[in-house]
Amino acid sequence: MLGGASMAGEAGGFVEDTRWSLLQRSVYENRTYLHGDRSNGGRNATLPRAQRSDYAREWGYGLMGTVESGFTPGPVGFGADAHVSLARNLDGDDFRVGKIRMLPVDAAGYAQEGIARGGIALKARVSSTVLKVGEQRVKTPIFSSSDTRLLPETMRGWLVTSNEFDGLTLQAGRFTGSTDRNARGTNNPLVVNYLDPKSPRGDAFDFVGGTWKSTPSLSLTAYLGRLKDTWRTGYMGAHYTVPLHEAQKRALSFDLQLYRSRDTGRALAGPVDNTTASLMSTYSHGPHRVGLGWQKVAGDTPFDYVTRGAVWLGNAAQLSDFNAPHEQSWQLRYEVDAAHWGVPGLSLGAAYIRGSGIDGSRVPARGGYAWLGYGEHGRHWERDLWLRYTVRHGSAKGLAFLLRYGEHRNNKAQAELNARQIRVAMEYPLGN
Repeated sequence: MLGGASMAGEAGGFVEDTRWSLLQRSVYENRTYLHGDRSNGGRNATLPRAQRSDYAREWGYGLMGTVESGFTPGPVGFGADAHVSLARNLDGDDFRVGKIRMLPVDAAGYAQEGIARGGIALKARVSSTVLKVGEQRVKTPIFSSSDTRLLPETMRGWLVTSNEFDGLTLQAGRFTGSTDRNARGTNNPLVVNYLDPKSPRGDAFDFVGGTWKSTPSLSLTAYLGRLKDTWRTGYMGAHYTVPLHEAQKRALSFDLQLYRSRDTGRALAGPVDNTTASLMSTYSHGPHRVGLGWQKVAGDTPFDYVTRGAVWLGNAAQLSDFNAPHEQSWQLRYEVDAAHWGVPGLSLGAAYIRGSGIDGSRVPARGGYAWLGYGEHGRHWERDLWLRYTVRHGSAKGLAFLLRYGEHRNNKAQAELNARQIRVAMEYPLGN
């Protein structure tokens, strides 16, 4: 069924459909790097070794404003979206800022007092298809803006989103730059998470794909992307829910994620041939949710991705993505909604993830991933606890709190850091 005509008919106009929002957020995070690891701990490596800190502590205040216009009348409607982000360093010095990537740093990695940045995207609509060009946030499985710190990540490029058919969303885009969560400006190259910062990489990412929701219980997603002259990535995902007992709110759901990456063009990062998959099954019964997850990396290099948020794997956690070469990992998680006991808006959760079988002995020596230092027989685990509370009613409606505790432990072959994390976040939205 076509959906474009109805959307155009319901449009109110450039000014009438304009929406604005203002979000205040404060985040405090403390990470202790165990075993006195000053070589790659909380502070960047520009300080003399004796001055480096083995823990990171950052606390900041952020203010994010957005304005989204409607569209001008006519067969082709035009509009514009703008955003501005401000952040202030409340507690973080040269010895503790840099590793968490929350507070601003200068080119050498030293702590700065604040951030003030913004951007604009022009847009055009034909029927139910919208083209946006400029600075924007994107959400796809292979190219996605992260919003897990003080300020959100944004991207620079163009994106087409089409909803011409009911249940089917199609997208295509090309992006040439990104603004990391603690970046001071917007004129930055694309972020590639695990690639050696000194290694060459492509300067543009292209993708096409979409999601089909045939029923409320089933959705299928497929995307294809390419980091210019570096690698190409294919993605397939599926979500399926099986209702078991409606009155008791019992259901069983499955989430499948599959990535396939291979080097392309000049192969600037070296040889890449990686297949990574995850499957998360979740049983729901009233306020309770119990999940069991499995994840496997098949390849001599780690699973890598462009932008901070483009990892939708089930076992990608707070302190590790469990994405090392040849790694296999399992997860057990539990969540509960306290509304069942008269506390609406409160939820609690716990997760334990264990990975093993890591083998970095065949990482290409001249590629962009040799610097990570994976060994053989690598293993590690992570455990996370969290509490979320959102005010549902009254003058403080929307006020949200998050308390998170996490630990990560490994052996030397796993190549990441042993760490203990505490995060406290609060946010309060305003808008129309």
